Parts: sequence; structure tokens; C-alpha cells
Amino acid sequence: MNPDSRKIRLILDLRRAGITDPVVSAAIERVPRHLFVPTAFAEKAYENTALPIGCHQTLSAPIVVARMTQALDLGDRMKVLEVGTGSGYQAAVLARLCRRVYTIERHPDLLREAERRFAALGLTNITARPGDGTLGWPEAAPFERIIVTAAAYDVPPVLAQQLAEGGIMVVPIDDGSGSQTLLRVRRGAEGLDTEDLGPIRFVPLIAARPTAS
Repeated sequence: MNPDSRKIRLILDLRRAGITDPVVSAAIERVPRHLFVPTAFAEKAYENTALPIGCHQTLSAPIVVARMTQALDLGDRMKVLEVGTGSGYQAAVLARLCRRVYTIERHPDLLREAERRFAALGLTNITARPGDGTLGWPEAAPFERIIVTAAAYDVPPVLAQQLAEGGIMVVPIDDGSGSQTLLRVRRGAEGLDTEDLGPIRFVPLIAARPTAS
């Protein structure tokens, strides 16, 4: 089965799994996931599974990317902050749906590879930098949307402060026992409202920035 056939099958699987937003499905269909995985895993790129990308990190399963993207309820004029660039796949999907993506990655080696992919795909509306994602990107705030691709133990307060009024943050939360829940956080005039979107699984959100290998 060629990559196009695998991609079509994946999109059908996502629809059956509850991804009902055709704009999100179209964005996922337009991003070549096989370019965001190590060569050894290229044959599995369009399977609905997480894949290793190095630095003890993983590329989330397509259903997780789709769930989180759909939960953001994106508009094409929005500015989005992503915490945890990884391979760059989630940012590439977001870039098809919004005006500008700001993405932060704590592993410089992963970030360099992601930026190379962005350039190869002509994704000029992504701005990336290495650093501590828990600190957000204050000079570019506020953001209409924030997506966190690692599990925190609570809604990160600095990121919440950088969320625009009326904005949405999607973040995995670990309850301390290893159980994780995906939350949708909305910032209203009187504070934050949270909505439980069900179980999920991510690597932990870590503040410290490692040195390049």
C-alpha cells in the first residue's frame, strides 16, 4: 500500500473515531506524516500509533493530534502557542489552520530537525525556538490558542496568563498516579473554566532545558 492509500485509510479511521471537523481532517491529510518520523519507522507513519523520534520523545498517534487540534476550535486568523515541538508534526498541522504558530522545544536537536522540515514544506508561518516551554513566549503573548504536548500536574499558571480572554488552552494533566486527562481550558472575564475531554497519554512536561547533544 502506497503512502496516499495509507493516508486515506487513516483519515477514514479518524472519522470513525469521532474526528468530525472536516477542516481538521483536511489539514491532517495535507501534512506528509512520513516526513516527521525516523526512516526506520516510515512504513508505520500512517498507522494510528505513536512513534519514537529520539531524545526519549514520541510523535503522538494521529488520533491524539486530531483530538487536540479539534478541541482548539481554530480560526484562520488566530495566533497559537505550542509547547513541545517534537518532530514538528503537530505544528505543521496547526500551520494549515491558523495565522501563526509559535512553538517551543526543550531539545535543540529535535528543534533543528523540525525547522528543517518546516522549511522543506514551505511552512513560513511557524516561528520556533529552543527553551523552557513552561515559561511560554511572553513577548508574543497573548495567544488565542495554546496547546501543550506534554503532561503537566496542573494547568501551567504562566501559560494561563498568556492566554487571551476568550482563548482556549488544550493540555494533558497527570493526577500524580500516572492517570492522565486531556483538559480544555477557556479563559473568561472571571477566570478559567475547564472541561474534561477524556483520557490521554503523554510524556511529562519538564521545565529544565537540556544541553545539545
